[in-house]
Amino acid sequence: MKRNLLAIAIPALLVAASANASIEVWNKDGNKVDFYGRVKAANNITDRGQVGEGDDTSARLGMSGQTQITDSLTGYGRWEYEAKAGKDSHNEVRYAFAGLNFGDLGSFDYGRNDGVVKAITAYTDVLPQFGGDAANNDWHVLSARTKAVATYRNNNFFGLSDDFSFALQYADNGDNSNTKDAIHSGSREAYGANAQWRIFDTGLTAGAAYARSSSSYYRHSTWTAGLKYENYDLYLGANYFQSKLKNRVAYNDGTEDLKVKGFELVAQYGFDLEVGRLTPSLAYVQHKVSSDHSRYYDHSSSSPLVKYVSLGATYDLNKNFSAIVEYKFNLLDRKDVGAAENTKVQRGKHENKPGTKDVLGVGLIYQF
Repeated sequence: MKRNLLAIAIPALLVAASANASIEVWNKDGNKVDFYGRVKAANNITDRGQVGEGDDTSARLGMSGQTQITDSLTGYGRWEYEAKAGKDSHNEVRYAFAGLNFGDLGSFDYGRNDGVVKAITAYTDVLPQFGGDAANNDWHVLSARTKAVATYRNNNFFGLSDDFSFALQYADNGDNSNTKDAIHSGSREAYGANAQWRIFDTGLTAGAAYARSSSSYYRHSTWTAGLKYENYDLYLGANYFQSKLKNRVAYNDGTEDLKVKGFELVAQYGFDLEVGRLTPSLAYVQHKVSSDHSRYYDHSSSSPLVKYVSLGATYDLNKNFSAIVEYKFNLLDRKDVGAAENTKVQRGKHENKPGTKDVLGVGLIYQF
């Protein structure tokens, strides 16, 4: 889904969005302002006791701007807002940041923006309706949209190579929405970095990222590595990641560490039709959590958080209107941690059964 957002000329903004269309409302004397938006009318059909079941309708509106200060210095900013219209709806400021671009010397911005780890996990976050499971700041550091982040990016290695880019980031609060640590209810700072290499003219890109919180006792760290291949018709993406949460679980008046690791694989191929373009999609996603002790709460020492096969398609009638369908073959068992987290209402005598059900997602998307 994230591949359908706005693309902006400023390299620093490319990390945060990529889109097919926008409306230019001002472009004069080195100043430029664009507006973009999206309305998605979608529904997830599954057991009514499962998290995320039902209406998934939402609307987004955003703007981006840039101003030429000198020949080598540009100021830029971006804001994006999303309003949910489905069940348990809520609104969110997705992005709000401003910065300066120094040309070959890189760019610096501050505000609410993507964590540096997300740049790599985004390789597999391209499914029609679902996906994006690794973008979860409760389990991983700087893996999703994050508030109060200062980011330095360089997309051409100081002008020496257009194929190598990197980013450095510091977060005043290393979570995605709250001022409290999602696990330990205390303020959390974090820092991280990523690097990506477009491998000559092969269509391959390799990337890696690392991030950690600043607390020494409740240390939370994440690393990931990914690979993607893309040309006009074929897209392949792969990711592996691992997080360690120190002193996460209380056990026998002490604490235990938790580890989360997983991988994601995606393959998509596009076909040009007489009207529009059809892109079938196939993916496999598996994340597991494990503890030092023999059991993690009521589950085994190593238990799946997410495990499914995805089969779907996106039909782009034109650059502004798309239809999506995706079927998620849920491979979780009732005894898995993921089944418990995926169940909002227990149904029948089998505990966590709603969290093991398959899901069909369908929707229509208009964007500009």
